[in-house]
Amino acid sequence: MTERRYYYSDDLQGQAQVLSCAPAEAGAYAVELDATLFHPQGGGQPSDVGSLGGVTVLRVQQQGDTVVHFTVAPLPNGPVTMQIDEAQRRLHARWHSAGHLIGWLGETRGWRPVKAHHWPGEGRITFAPGPDAQTIEADFLQAELARLIAADLPRRQQAVDGLRQVGFGELPAYGCGGTHVATLGEVGAIAITGLKMKKGQLNVQYELG
Repeated sequence: MTERRYYYSDDLQGQAQVLSCAPAEAGAYAVELDATLFHPQGGGQPSDVGSLGGVTVLRVQQQGDTVVHFTVAPLPNGPVTMQIDEAQRRLHARWHSAGHLIGWLGETRGWRPVKAHHWPGEGRITFAPGPDAQTIEADFLQAELARLIAADLPRRQQAVDGLRQVGFGELPAYGCGGTHVATLGEVGAIAITGLKMKKGQLNVQYELG
């Protein structure tokens, strides 16, 4: 089992132990650490990239309880320095936090978020209607998102029954394993680019400025 330090740490550099390294597909190497700062792909978010001991990390995946880092060259067992690509981490955190805000705003209108995709350039949240669902308009979402970003609410996170929950200010916290901004002002401008109904569900598309 890999200790997931990224749950409660925003550190971009740290130390870990290489437990194993084996050849993988396409000439890459699969590296297992005792603990990691790298967020693996999942939860609607791309993985972190960066380096281990100066060796490029191409992608990171979760395989059961283990986080596997795919590198361009092999690494020996023993201590290693982890370095997260700061620009990519901050970009992914902005998109993920923006998606949480849209999900919460949908809930205030009686819609339940059932699927989220926080990839840069492909942001979308899918909602199922509740019994009291109200019409959601882009203007409403746009105005409320601008208000929340301007409020610059701080992130808060906690463990409930062993599961991490993330929220901002007094907004509800949700179970989430992804990365998020420290305060909402870091998200920047959010643009609602589309609202579409399909098979009884509402799909909200968004972009970041």
